[in-house]
Amino acid sequence: MTAAGLALAVLLLAGCGGPAALAAAGPQAGRIAGLWAVVFWIAVIVETAVVAFMLYAVARSRRPGHDPAGARPEAGREHRAVVAITVAVGLTAATVLGLLVASIGTDRALASLTRSAPLTVEVTGQQWWWDIEYDDPVPSQRVRTANELHLPVGEPVLLTLRSRDVIHSVWVPQLHGKQDLIPGRTTSLWIQADRPGTFTGQCAEFCGYQHAHMRLLVVAESRATFDAWRAQQRQPATEPTDPLGQRGRAVFLAGPCVLCHAIGGTRAGARVGPDLTHLAGRATIAGGTLPNTPGHLAGWILDPQRIKPGAHMPAMSLPAHDLQALLAYLAALR
Repeated sequence: MTAAGLALAVLLLAGCGGPAALAAAGPQAGRIAGLWAVVFWIAVIVETAVVAFMLYAVARSRRPGHDPAGARPEAGREHRAVVAITVAVGLTAATVLGLLVASIGTDRALASLTRSAPLTVEVTGQQWWWDIEYDDPVPSQRVRTANELHLPVGEPVLLTLRSRDVIHSVWVPQLHGKQDLIPGRTTSLWIQADRPGTFTGQCAEFCGYQHAHMRLLVVAESRATFDAWRAQQRQPATEPTDPLGQRGRAVFLAGPCVLCHAIGGTRAGARVGPDLTHLAGRATIAGGTLPNTPGHLAGWILDPQRIKPGAHMPAMSLPAHDLQALLAYLAALR
């Protein structure tokens, strides 16, 4: 790995939770971690041997009375050199062959999870957020959300991956390796979480100015909890009953928001931006850039370019009373 590649990996891991990102929580991540450990310790042994021989050569050349220019070859020295080189070449070939076998074994182990999946999720990468839709034979039962992927623990899930603009790459280090999302093509990835928890993912392919702010939260939960979440996500948006919420709904539907966003149960049905039907139930906004709090949401609505320069969301100029009403309406979308 080059220095640039190592630096990039460190930055990506930092964005995915730091050292905790190396704690495997799924079968694929465990296999990848095992292969990484093999490569790491082989590299340590090789580096140690190289440094040891280098230090030995330096110490030998500095012995009193040693004159490399005038020294004559010792008897049998050439034969010993040939034997040493032969052994070194043999060990190198065996190491490379062993790494090849380990890599193929890991690839086969990763592919062994590909069996009939009870759950299929379409993940679409965009600059700079993740559009997530849970497949269902009945169109009205499909669930669409953004930047949060909920999974039942202990079950394989098939992710079908697409991109609407440039090449992206989805990477959740604790669950699996990287998989590219290529415009015009559909790729796939099997993923499984063996324990409950929230795992941080990251786009691992440079995709533009805000590449580092394209994060994905994967929430692994029990089957019962997941089914309850999915059933709740299928429901339309809650109708506001208080005057402030009703005014906020009117502000949303009368403004430019409906040109990009959808809210179930209303006439807002655009698919350019994230679906907001259950916005208040998400942990983050702006592609994982900010915590989902009223203050951050207000700043994001009024001036998204200050928070995430280059984002496709335009700024909105709202009077204070309209902004407060809109925030009250959005806060009720759970």
